[in-house]
Amino acid sequence: MARDFDDDAHRRIQDADDLINARKRDEAEQICARQRHADERIYVVTTNLVIDAQEKLARRRRLNRIWRAGAAVSWLSLLTAVIGTGIAAWTTGDPARFALGDLICGSLLLMSLLALVGVHFAGRGLPTLQRIEAQLVSAQESLWQQKADRRPDLHDRRTLYREEVATAIEKYQIDSRKYRRIHNSLQSLIMIGSASTTTIAALDTGKELTWQSVTLTAISFAITVAAMFTGYYKFRERSYFLQQTADGIEEEANAVRLGIGPYSEYGPGREDEALKLFTQRVEDYRNEQRRRQQQLDQPADQAAPSSQPPAA
Repeated sequence: MARDFDDDAHRRIQDADDLINARKRDEAEQICARQRHADERIYVVTTNLVIDAQEKLARRRRLNRIWRAGAAVSWLSLLTAVIGTGIAAWTTGDPARFALGDLICGSLLLMSLLALVGVHFAGRGLPTLQRIEAQLVSAQESLWQQKADRRPDLHDRRTLYREEVATAIEKYQIDSRKYRRIHNSLQSLIMIGSASTTTIAALDTGKELTWQSVTLTAISFAITVAAMFTGYYKFRERSYFLQQTADGIEEEANAVRLGIGPYSEYGPGREDEALKLFTQRVEDYRNEQRRRQQQLDQPADQAAPSSQPPAA
């Protein structure tokens, strides 16, 4: 009996220790869960702070650009009106000869002043540009520190990297579109200005202008501008390569849907393999299209597309 009592006491003690350890584990898990929940809340708040700072920064920069443009237009309008009136008074003795110019400059000055007033009221609730940039940098550093402290596993790190890469790609694309738009605008101005100079020189011959000569000059101007734009922007080549890429992707889509061509060996139960091959081949088409697009954007003396469209 004493031996049975001793065995039972040992078992009860072991059960009590297990119960205490289980309670400790539960408490530790609850503490960890609360800590993770608090960290997630802080992470979400910091992310929202970064997004809010980015939006404020974009709005402040936009308002600053409008302010600078309005200030420049107002000063130029005022100087043009003063100088034009002075020149008219000095050359003709009648300042009213520049009345039309004064009216235009006054209208521009009024609109620019209204824009400046609107920018002032629109930006009253926004901090300065330097303060917003400092807030954004601080919020980003805090967010990066939280990401580092979380010690994510390999899958989470790859997911975070994919999100960061998507942000970088979007930024590069926005900058690329901006500089391409500026370059195309300046190039169009150069081409139109060059053709306009030739046209004006052709009209300034001292001869009497007739409708035939004016029409001929206008047609020549239009043809010159069209030839310049066609040669520079390569609309025909762009259309050909885009249609070629679309046809290739459509062919792949039909093949994977019907199970023919390179997808004929993937029967039932192997749809994932077929979709993997389809994704790879479509990405090859898209990468080839991007490469051709880059080659078309280069000057003609640096690179040419790998395959030219057939003659129409």
